[in-house]
Amino acid sequence: MDKSKVYICKEITPESIVRIYEKLGVKLEGNVAVKLHSGEKGNQNYIRPEMVKNIVEHVNGTVVECNTAYEGARNTTEKHQKLMEEHGWTKYFNVDILDAEGNDKILEIPNGKVIKKNYVGKNIDNYDSMLVLSHFKGHPMGGYGGALKQLSIGIASGYGKNYIHCVGKENGTFEDMFKVEQEKFLEAMADSASSVVNYFKEKNAPIVYINVMCNMSVDCDCCSVAEDPCIKDIGILASLDPIAIDQACIDLVYNSNDPGKEHFIERVESKKGVHTIEAASELNFGSREYELINID
Repeated sequence: MDKSKVYICKEITPESIVRIYEKLGVKLEGNVAVKLHSGEKGNQNYIRPEMVKNIVEHVNGTVVECNTAYEGARNTTEKHQKLMEEHGWTKYFNVDILDAEGNDKILEIPNGKVIKKNYVGKNIDNYDSMLVLSHFKGHPMGGYGGALKQLSIGIASGYGKNYIHCVGKENGTFEDMFKVEQEKFLEAMADSASSVVNYFKEKNAPIVYINVMCNMSVDCDCCSVAEDPCIKDIGILASLDPIAIDQACIDLVYNSNDPGKEHFIERVESKKGVHTIEAASELNFGSREYELINID
């Protein structure tokens, strides 16, 4: 099996995001969903609209998000739409809350390790291709957040996020999220990510993955009060393989000369974050083996 290609550009600018996208040689067409993180109210590390404006316009995309499973500024459509406006997303882009109203779309996962279905925002049916634009950083529950987390928790509806966190328990409570076995939660993320990849594959619709390695805190953009970044910026990565791009990002952190990496690595390892990549690889929708291609 050929190694997956992962491109890297050390310059982090709106222009370089477009440049690395074009290196992939895939043109996203039709109605293009751009999945990114809107940033929780109060968060200081999320990637701002101005950084991604060029690429969203380049693919003529619609910014898509889903509501959260926990209290905050994004757990209802009304509050989420208001925050999207406050954070400047609606100033530049068309924005679609995928699970805004109506029943969720259920994606079956017959070969899932721990869950056999995934609840996603039903409006995903309106899109012909997708750009998964991830801010690579740490995460208090998953260890790290990248392309696989965007595919899983990110595209899951509010209910679906709870379902993944509770490893398939219907109508689980917020407290239930913290009672599950950590490895099972990470495997549920891999399962749900695979269902989204397969959904677009069945539609013969491409997905492009871009991970931006900047403002890397041990905390997620979903935290209203996040730790400040602990490791210096590394660059922008792009691939057609969500597993390879996340593995490459993890490897770049481990191989960094920045002493701040130890704090980041402690977060990843304490939450067994790489197990998401391991589980995803076993589901065969990508590879941990990659070729890193510098385009600087």
